[in-house]
Amino acid sequence: MIDVNKVLQECPILSGLPEQGIAEAVAIAKVRHFEEKALIYDKGDRHSALSVIAEGAVRINSVSATGQEATLMIFEAGTWFGDNVFSPGMARVYGATAHSNVTLIELLGDKFRQLLSKYPENYAVALDLLSRRLWSAISVIEDDALRGMEARIGRRLLLLAEYQRGQSLGDLPFSVRVTREHIANMMGMTRQGVHKVLKQFEQAGLLKLEYGRVTVLNPEVMDHYVRKLE
Repeated sequence: MIDVNKVLQECPILSGLPEQGIAEAVAIAKVRHFEEKALIYDKGDRHSALSVIAEGAVRINSVSATGQEATLMIFEAGTWFGDNVFSPGMARVYGATAHSNVTLIELLGDKFRQLLSKYPENYAVALDLLSRRLWSAISVIEDDALRGMEARIGRRLLLLAEYQRGQSLGDLPFSVRVTREHIANMMGMTRQGVHKVLKQFEQAGLLKLEYGRVTVLNPEVMDHYVRKLE
């Protein structure tokens, strides 16, 4: 049984709400379940909602006219998504697919915006998180333009981990639910090329490879290593 109150209390984008605001968010929340690989929404969908991941993981993606999927980001439990929730009437820029069995807590866009209007102190938190995501998107473009394969893969793993934790990574191990295929698809590389780089990182003691998961053993050490590659 999902504790909706606890999940929303711990969600970064709602952390500026007072206790009463969280209670009101719980009152308007809808719990939704999706099986692995199920479509959550398509690119271009005009349904507006803030989605908080209570369990599982979600793949943010784009699909070509021929059906080829490009993975853009993977979010795990505790994080949120909903690119059009602050822009009424705007179509979704990306699609979303259940990366595993997923439970979402959904706040409809109009009701979420009404909640923020009632508790404007949360806007500062939301704007900070949105600006961080914008910075992350720009940094990915910069990586693609300026950096080699090793640095790009190392920085992307750190970015994925930071998105999951919602704060600076520090020196504690952190796992990302991602395969070599997903990384290759996400970055426009071959699986073989990604595998070679990941094995180099593993041999250097920077990460541990497991089935469907990569664990960065010390994010600060990984960050220092990647910076030397630049």
